[in-house]
Amino acid sequence: MAKRLAAGKIQKRGQCRVVLVSRGKTSEARRIARAAVKSKLAACVNLLFTPVESVFRWQGKVEITREYLLVMKTVADRLPELQRLVKRLHSYDLPEFIVLPIVDGSSEYLEWLVESAKGSRSGK
Repeated sequence: MAKRLAAGKIQKRGQCRVVLVSRGKTSEARRIARAAVKSKLAACVNLLFTPVESVFRWQGKVEITREYLLVMKTVADRLPELQRLVKRLHSYDLPEFIVLPIVDGSSEYLEWLVESAKGSRSGK
């Protein structure tokens, strides 16, 4: 039984993800964050309101812009729906959507993350 529980915890940890999304306006960042948490596509979203300066190539030109970073915590099976939500609410033609695995962390926090990002098939 103990081995089975330990394997379940490892399996839960294996599905946890951090998603990075950048946005130029704080109002849009808040709208995306609230929608993601409300629909249980993310358990938590941190909004960094100290702007980052992004340097990137877009349509053949080097661009420099100030953006705000959203750090979203979710689970692997919610990623497709979360990406659709970000695309729908984001004003960029090609919004950043970078997924990083969470390899370890507080067991209690990761269990909360998994429970908080669980959704029904309808996303509620």
